[in-house]
Amino acid sequence: MTALAIDSIKDTDVENVVALWQRCGLTRPWNDPHADIALARRRGNSTVLIGRDAGTIVATIMVGHDGHRGWVYYVAVDPDGRKRGHGRAIMAAAEDWLRAAGIAKLQLLVRRENAQANAFYDSLGFELSTSVMFQKWLDGRAPT
Repeated sequence: MTALAIDSIKDTDVENVVALWQRCGLTRPWNDPHADIALARRRGNSTVLIGRDAGTIVATIMVGHDGHRGWVYYVAVDPDGRKRGHGRAIMAAAEDWLRAAGIAKLQLLVRRENAQANAFYDSLGFELSTSVMFQKWLDGRAPT
């Protein structure tokens, strides 16, 4: 397991982070990753953390909270560098960031069909929630 240098995203990191998210299949046409990064950096209750190995960005996580619950998004590990503990390290950094903000609970959403991600979070001690998620598009688009 290689130790990562973890820090908050800088302006000069944005394009490399977006490229990593695209390589990992995390982007969706309805979510502009540049806008998501800008939104996360706009307030003190969220950020994007990046993990570097030998100066190269190999892991990311967007982390934030609503004052009560923490959430993570865009958890990414470079496909060429998996199975080295980078995912665990970036998740631990997000948990530490939330603890420092006084947040006691972390939640995340994973697509049902993403068996690899589901197994990863299970291995980190996450449990399946009994809550049901509802959604509604506020911009007028049809339900998905």
